[in-house]
Amino acid sequence: MTNGMKTPEDKPQLSHISPQGEARMVDVADKPVTVREATASALVTMRGAVLDALLAGTLPKGDALATARVAAILGAKRTSDLIPMCHPLPIDGIQVEFARVDPERISVRCTVRATARTGVEMEALTGAAIAALTIYDMAKAADRGIVIGPIQLERKSGGRRGPYVRASQ
Repeated sequence: MTNGMKTPEDKPQLSHISPQGEARMVDVADKPVTVREATASALVTMRGAVLDALLAGTLPKGDALATARVAAILGAKRTSDLIPMCHPLPIDGIQVEFARVDPERISVRCTVRATARTGVEMEALTGAAIAALTIYDMAKAADRGIVIGPIQLERKSGGRRGPYVRASQ
């Protein structure tokens, strides 16, 4: 099993493709169980007055951040139902944070932790994305021009390849 490693010929192998070229879920049975953690972020841009109302919890649909937090948790937990080749994971914890980064932008950060054989990057990315989409849904009546993005992995730890931290931009 290659799990994305290079073959003796030094050619990268796609771990989600069988030797016959068929899509498959990677077998992780031989990987060690380790503590894995990942943080992803999503940026949501909207008019400043709408962001003020979002942060105050006074949007017409109610407390959008409370709803977005629950949506992020549900999204992270259901990642394997949404993304075909993701393994269902025993998630140990999920943390969701919101921070205003300037007068028109809010950042969503979703951190997921699991003790498992495979990483939680997709769960963190899904959580951040679902939170951002929920903010959009709850604020769209006040601002139809809301923009989501980028959505990106910020850091990860655990596993064979070791830690990853996004370089500052």
